[in-house]
Amino acid sequence: MKNIKKIGLIIALAAIPGSWMLAQDITPGLVLNLGEAIKYATENNKMLKNSRQDLEKSEAVIWEAISQGLPQADIAVDYMTYFGYELEFSFGGGDFTVTDQMISDAMTSTLSQPQFTGITPIDLNTHFAGSYFDREIQNMFPASTILMSDQFTAKFQVSQLIFSGQYITGIQTAKLAKKIAGMALDNSEVSTKEAVINAYYLVLITEMSLEFIEGNLTNLKSIMQQTEKMFESGMAEKTDVDQFKVTVNRLENAKRSMKRGLELNYNMLRFTLGVPAGSDITLTDDLEVLFSEMAAIDLLMKDFDKEANITYQMVAAQSEINKKLWDMQKWNFAPNMVGFYNYNQKILTSGFDMTPNHLAGLSLQIPIFSSGKRKAQVDQARIEYEMSERNAEIMADQLELQNRQLKYNLESSIENYATQMESVEVAENVLKSYQRKFQNGMASSMEVTQSNSSFLDAQSSYLSAMFEVMNARIQLEKLMNNLSNL
Repeated sequence: MKNIKKIGLIIALAAIPGSWMLAQDITPGLVLNLGEAIKYATENNKMLKNSRQDLEKSEAVIWEAISQGLPQADIAVDYMTYFGYELEFSFGGGDFTVTDQMISDAMTSTLSQPQFTGITPIDLNTHFAGSYFDREIQNMFPASTILMSDQFTAKFQVSQLIFSGQYITGIQTAKLAKKIAGMALDNSEVSTKEAVINAYYLVLITEMSLEFIEGNLTNLKSIMQQTEKMFESGMAEKTDVDQFKVTVNRLENAKRSMKRGLELNYNMLRFTLGVPAGSDITLTDDLEVLFSEMAAIDLLMKDFDKEANITYQMVAAQSEINKKLWDMQKWNFAPNMVGFYNYNQKILTSGFDMTPNHLAGLSLQIPIFSSGKRKAQVDQARIEYEMSERNAEIMADQLELQNRQLKYNLESSIENYATQMESVEVAENVLKSYQRKFQNGMASSMEVTQSNSSFLDAQSSYLSAMFEVMNARIQLEKLMNNLSNL
């Protein structure tokens, strides 16, 4: 009976989907073979839908990067009030009317200065008008004011990036990011297909395991009934009947547990397909037919190409991005130039307005000195690139080792499956032999139950071996990127 628990453990741990998500609406009954289940999941799995939107988002990021170098146009409308404030210009004080006395006083004050010694009033009027003498006159004028009326301005601005090395590299980097997003989508599709195959096989294996238990249970019940009749006729002992009852009860418990495990595995399949746990699903494939394809050794002869592996492709693409980021940091030493044009339409303006309507210009930024900051950024980007190149080499080595290990696992699991299949036949023959002997009084009930337990163990090991072949095959197919073609 220990292998009944082993089957349950395999059922609980075998499926390894990337994510299980519950849909909101109950889906009508689905009738699916394995190919149809894979297709349905690739269209409805919610994690795949997110991955597709990530790809769409990366396309928007590319356009965002491109648009930064295209003409930019903005309109701004400004309204401002000064609450009737008057701007005051004061050049002196006194009555605004200039009298002869004021002119005479200004001239006297001017000629009294040492620098004007020997200068006559006529000379002063002729040669120094607008200078010191004028200031003396202006100081006598009263303050003047300008009313600051409300302002209402509409501004139109156009700018265009003329040259930037970082802009070009940024576009290239964004395109590489889209490439990685596409690879991530492919990887999600492969993982979803792997999860569907695992869950599909797991359901079929659980159903076969349940059939084994039911068949074993039916057989033991029949023997127990015969033993009870033999006991009633005095040809068997009470302990024989009790021994069979204990075994039957244990198998009944195992049957109930297996049914719960079967429902759990159906739910795992539903989650992978993107349908609710309550949806009805019918699987049409036969386990033995599907398994005959999985047990083929053709994949063992196929050469491994790391360039076809999605994980390696993503690592290599990341190395390309790091190279572009390194180039982008180098462009920090280059100048950037931007051209711009502004037009201001003055709808309301004050009496004191010095802002022109048209304004155009060029802005050139030339980096000169940053105390080593730019060089440090370039060095960091270079190191990141070199590390990513080395990571790609490490990934290639790891994938080659994984290829050898998975081929070894597949070959070993196929051999083990053949052995376990033979063991089932032997254990079944032994059980039948002990059953006949027990009916003829040549074997004990203990021997029958032990042989029955051995037969159940052999069936359990057979299913385990079948699962190992299936799992090794799927892992090797995934490594070689064959699942993407399903």
